[in-house]
Amino acid sequence: MTELRAIAFEPVDLDALAEAEGRVAVTVAPDGTMSPGARRLNRLTKGAVARALESDGWEKLSEGDAMALGFPAGMAADGVDVVKLSRRPDVATARKAGASVAVRAGDAPVLLLVETTARPEEIALGLGLRGYSFGARKSEAQKPRGDARMMVKDPDGARTAWEVSRAVAEGVFFTRDLISEPANVLTTTEFADRLLALKDLGVEVEVLDEDRMTELGMGALLCVGQGSHSPSKMVIMRWKGGQGDPLALVGKGVVFDTGGISLKPAQGMEDMTMDMGGAGVVAGVMKTLAMRKAKANVVGLVGLVENMPSGNAVRPGDIVTSMKGDTIEVINTDAEGRLVLADVLWYAQEHENPAAIVDLATLTGAAIIALGHENAGVLSNDDDLAGALLKAAGTEDEGAWRLPLGKAYDDQLKSMKADMKNTGGRPAGTITAAQFLKRFVRDDMPWVHLDIAGVAQVSKDTALAPKGATGWGVMALDRLVRDRFEG
Repeated sequence: MTELRAIAFEPVDLDALAEAEGRVAVTVAPDGTMSPGARRLNRLTKGAVARALESDGWEKLSEGDAMALGFPAGMAADGVDVVKLSRRPDVATARKAGASVAVRAGDAPVLLLVETTARPEEIALGLGLRGYSFGARKSEAQKPRGDARMMVKDPDGARTAWEVSRAVAEGVFFTRDLISEPANVLTTTEFADRLLALKDLGVEVEVLDEDRMTELGMGALLCVGQGSHSPSKMVIMRWKGGQGDPLALVGKGVVFDTGGISLKPAQGMEDMTMDMGGAGVVAGVMKTLAMRKAKANVVGLVGLVENMPSGNAVRPGDIVTSMKGDTIEVINTDAEGRLVLADVLWYAQEHENPAAIVDLATLTGAAIIALGHENAGVLSNDDDLAGALLKAAGTEDEGAWRLPLGKAYDDQLKSMKADMKNTGGRPAGTITAAQFLKRFVRDDMPWVHLDIAGVAQVSKDTALAPKGATGWGVMALDRLVRDRFEG
């Protein structure tokens, strides 16, 4: 697994600045008022910090961004970074400041003067998350990131708060690693094995094989993987840290999606290694909950399949029977994720007795057309749960936007031959996919569906991640658990 940069908190020691190696960073209020640490750096750099603060560049700098001073005379460091940050920043800006330091540091060690600035653990979270780099499949061993030292007024308090934030960062890294792996490495079996390793953190893990799923009547999930040599699996992860019925997190885990017989175009198909993104997020959340010993009951369920064309693959026009007993006419084998989720959703309700369900899936290209790469689609049968999810996503600065459900959309799924079709055509594709899933959610079960097709993996850097897998959803769902299900 990609290692999180080591981050330590220590008392402020201005005498150590001159000999610090790598990069030295300091936070300075937007009005340019210098802290004792900034004043010491200014003296060491012969007034370079003050000149930077008087420049037009500082005025134009957004809060949370940094200005770099290269090769400062009189110091061992390669560079000094002046970070524009108020003494009491909001969470997003504090994280952005840490990320700005990480970008400039690269692999070098970092000494960051935070002093009395609030939310040092959030600055550390940004520093850690933005330092991610997936190098597991390169022939040259990945160079470890240099350690980060943060000088703060209250090291013990910052260290305690960081333990929770570090658990979140570890969960995000786990998700990013899973999404970044190629499909010849992250097979369904390998994926299940990595989830079994969560037992070491106290998570109960159970793996259902094809024989057991056949006994359960999970014909919708099994039909998706029947064209692949990789066996389909379902993994159940139970974190029992609280009382009462659990929150169920359900994830789509298509380790590679060719589209099956309804073959995708060749261009861009290599990105379909990320079609297990929903399962990756569920895995990351379960790791975070276990690492921070969350006082909640949460069960994560993921359906792991590979969608391949072969002589044994499901065909357009085939009719399959779900675990619920409903029959489904397969119109398009590339609308496979909803078939996987249908059976996992029903299993969750039949066997885990959840208090509520949140499912995640890289489900539709229509979600990208509707919302781009800024927001996940949110669809729900319960206003309270949807509101709590949107609030949690907003708190963690993870974009999410609610879309409607309705009978007219549901009517697009009518089939002459079966109880339903697996696709409602091009109009409102994200909504009709959710309407399909809703048929496998009991009327009295609070449920939210998250379509993360546009946010699971992106082609340019974000505030807290380099381009590639983002880990979107780990922070939002961990926040949802904290706000609504702990206690």
